[in-house]
Amino acid sequence: MAYLGCKVTKMKMSDLPPENKLCKLEISGAIARISLNRSDVFNALNTELIGELISIIEWTTDRSVSRNSSLVDLDGDKYLRVLIFTAEGKHFCAGADINMMRDAGARSVEENRADSERLDRLFNGIWAHPCFTIGCIQGVALGGGAGLVSCFDYAIAEPKTRIALSEAKLGILPAVIGPYVYRRVGSSNFRRLSMMASRINSDEAMRIGLVDFVTESFEDFENKSNEIAEEVLTTGPMAVTEAKELTMTFDRWNGSDEELREWTLDKTSQMRGSDEGQEGLSSFLERRKPNWSSE
Repeated sequence: MAYLGCKVTKMKMSDLPPENKLCKLEISGAIARISLNRSDVFNALNTELIGELISIIEWTTDRSVSRNSSLVDLDGDKYLRVLIFTAEGKHFCAGADINMMRDAGARSVEENRADSERLDRLFNGIWAHPCFTIGCIQGVALGGGAGLVSCFDYAIAEPKTRIALSEAKLGILPAVIGPYVYRRVGSSNFRRLSMMASRINSDEAMRIGLVDFVTESFEDFENKSNEIAEEVLTTGPMAVTEAKELTMTFDRWNGSDEELREWTLDKTSQMRGSDEGQEGLSSFLERRKPNWSSE
């Protein structure tokens, strides 16, 4: 059933996902669950894991509702609207793999830049993903792990979670993850966290906006992430994606206030006139659920 017009797409949910060894992808309806699976090294980010995650991010992006302008593919299978990230074992992500860090010292500037570009491709892929992203953070999230946390639309921690921009302990900078953490916590908090490089607990992380909710225990992750996902599924999927893009437009706006006001008027008119906007308004006036609602 077409959701926004009759656009035909070649993307199908039955297409084989990328092969993965260090992470796992599971799909249930409009929800994709992605799990880091290097628990033996605390899910540290190496080249292989980063590459696998990038492939999954791109595969799920191509099969999102907003990219295909439809709730379902040609076979009637649901396109994706929510991504839930978890990690196996005691810790969410201990940052960069120690072997990758060791090798960095022997690599050329060009090779280290290529590594950084790969890592940023992962972070930006999550940050700008058209679906709503949820992260469940247990144990530590250090360095690149903190970068992942900053890119999620909704981050859930447990009481024992500890997060750090730990790069300064190694005499380097959290530059690649910096833009994402900075947008999450603001200037003064980013400066403090990057200069001290010390771990903060889950309560402090929530106070400064690095995480959005702290569960009572690790076992509560599934219930809370499902609760958030179900709430998201009651909203218009195109509106969710557009809200994310709206935020990014505000982040980088360099025009005048008057130009911004004009732009928001145009955007509002555009969304109200869209198929989703019309469906939302009609369902409200007719006191029925919109066609995208999971309830």
